[in-house]
Amino acid sequence: MAFVPTFLELGLYVFVVVLGLLYPIIIIANGLIICIVCLERKLHKPMYLFICNLACINLYGGTAVSPFIIARFLTEHYHITWFSCLVQIYFIYTYAGCDITNLTVMAYDRYISICYPLKYDKIVTPTKVILGIVVTWLLPFFRVTITLSLTANFDICGVIVEKVYCDNYSIVKLACADILYYNIYSSTMIAFGVVLPFFIIIYSYVRITLICLKLSKRGQVKLFSTCVPHLIALFNFIIGSSFELLQSRFDMRHVPYIIRVILSLYFLICTPLINPVLYGLRTQAIKEAIMRKLCHTFYQRQTVVRCVT
Repeated sequence: MAFVPTFLELGLYVFVVVLGLLYPIIIIANGLIICIVCLERKLHKPMYLFICNLACINLYGGTAVSPFIIARFLTEHYHITWFSCLVQIYFIYTYAGCDITNLTVMAYDRYISICYPLKYDKIVTPTKVILGIVVTWLLPFFRVTITLSLTANFDICGVIVEKVYCDNYSIVKLACADILYYNIYSSTMIAFGVVLPFFIIIYSYVRITLICLKLSKRGQVKLFSTCVPHLIALFNFIIGSSFELLQSRFDMRHVPYIIRVILSLYFLICTPLINPVLYGLRTQAIKEAIMRKLCHTFYQRQTVVRCVT
């Protein structure tokens, strides 16, 4: 397989340099969220464990494509083997599936917490939290394995992928055979894997909003401050996945290549970058835990310096 070698454009050079700078930030920001939630016993609660799981998913997704693009840019090598292309598709689609599934589980957790606060501990038990995290990973992996096994059986008549990375539908469009039945299957998977979870999340937050309207002004602010990061993360996912879906399903060759590259990588770069910032700054308990750790580390260093001097 070969990618369209328009990396020679100055704008794309600049973009890849920015990508190289953002990738370490993705690793550090999500790694910080994971460490804070794991080390702070006060954060060993369902909501924060799901946030920690989201950070793990962001790390997984952030490493799916970024190193590949940077390496291709540095080596100026724009070819990829069939197996490597399938592996890349597997990483990208499992990341997307894990992301939307985890957001759905988080919406359910907030729904129970706000709408049924007295029954929360009985409904959201530690066993169900672990089960929710396991399902978040296993369900997308199972679904993508089936999808990719179908893709791998196609006879491919083309070798040019007009994107900076492999995606499933771009490969399927290169198939020699008729893909009508595959399109039906793919649309069904999108309906159950993306559209249905989206409506479940929206329903949860409509119910939460109705409950919040009955509370005092202070209670409304507190509840909305808890839900806002999740809603922003959701719409960030929808925007990014919509860009990807439109590019895969429709002819976008009239759009400048650099714009298509930015839209393609929005989902894989911006989402893992924005989410830890959202939950680190907007979630009060995590923000306070980060500040405590930083202050504690700074104080220890100051003490060591004083002792040495």
